[in-house]
Amino acid sequence: MLRTVQMNFAPIFSLALALALAFACLGNLPSHAFEKSGGVERISAAELPKEARETLQLVRKGGPFPYSQDGVTFSNRERILPKEARGFYREYTVKTPGVRSRGARRIICGGSHQNICYYTADHYASFKQIRE
Repeated sequence: MLRTVQMNFAPIFSLALALALAFACLGNLPSHAFEKSGGVERISAAELPKEARETLQLVRKGGPFPYSQDGVTFSNRERILPKEARGFYREYTVKTPGVRSRGARRIICGGSHQNICYYTADHYASFKQIRE
């Protein structure tokens, strides 16, 4: 004898619809808004301030840098960036128009070719990973 099993698909359909709507809404946001890497938001090099793009070009060329502190080891004391061995990260000053000191903006790069880079506009309180 065959038994018929009745299933209520309404909850499954509702969940599928909710997920589809959520993903559709996410597609309308800027691409960097939800791209994460180790908990750090991403930003394209084109979205950086002009001075940060100039600093990034100097890093890629290996200098010369305008500040004697540029290229020193960044110790990641804030522990916002992914954990790496000491000496992995180096910091570079991003000029701030109208500011006589080094200001708060920096680019932090790591890797064997300084190819993993981050931007901070608030002196290490937050970072955005730079994607080329």
